[in-house]
Amino acid sequence: MAKDENGEGLQTVEGQLMENLEELNRRKASILDEIQIIRERIDKDCPDSALGWRLVSILESLKALERQESDFQSHCSLERSKLQGKVNEMEKILDNGKDGNEHSDCLVHSIQDCSKRLELAKKELAAKLRAIVLLKRQLDEVPSQAELIQYELRFSELYTQIQKKLRQTHKHYDTYNALMEIKELMLKETSLLNSISTQFQDAITSADGRIKLIDSLEGILKGIQQRHGKVQTTLQSEQRICDSLKEKYAAAISEQRHGYTLLKLFQEECARNERLRDRVS
Repeated sequence: MAKDENGEGLQTVEGQLMENLEELNRRKASILDEIQIIRERIDKDCPDSALGWRLVSILESLKALERQESDFQSHCSLERSKLQGKVNEMEKILDNGKDGNEHSDCLVHSIQDCSKRLELAKKELAAKLRAIVLLKRQLDEVPSQAELIQYELRFSELYTQIQKKLRQTHKHYDTYNALMEIKELMLKETSLLNSISTQFQDAITSADGRIKLIDSLEGILKGIQQRHGKVQTTLQSEQRICDSLKEKYAAAISEQRHGYTLLKLFQEECARNERLRDRVS
């Protein structure tokens, strides 16, 4: 049955090719007849008339048609050979009785191959979808611009509080250290007064005792002077720090005032812009 259908298809194609070839032959004969008529008229009339130019144009058309005819015949022959080869191949398959099995095996193999490729494509698609979902989750976890601004404000407030607590802690430590120094000085002063009170009478009665008392008092005075020098150095350092902080504070106040001025000007310009927009609209 397949053989008959292939044969009928081949005959149909051959018939179409033959009809096209006959049409070209008819056009060729018509042009040749027209050329013959024109030649007779040219021989009869003047050879330099406009018919000469028409003859040249028709001859060129004839040559073009001949080339088309040759190309078309070659194409028809090639197509006929291809179709004949397919028909012969189908006839061999049908004659050997292998059409059903081989064709079925070929289809099964193609289907299996396509199924494998489809499964691989599905796996790749699933992997890409998982990657996309993961990226979306990561993007969702990234805070927005508004959230980042809120975080920045909170961190700024927290930093300000920490700095305030740190300054208070430093102040408390400084106060504690100063009080400890005062305590130490008061203890030394008390010890000195007690020592003088207990040893004054013995020191006054002998020259060696007086010399030892004077040396002891001079040593205590030197220690007090050294302590006083350290305290003065610390005081000067703290005073410089205080002066620097005052300058920074004054500069910050000036910047704040300048910022308020700029903000006021900006608000005025915004209001002016809004009024202009209202007028334009």
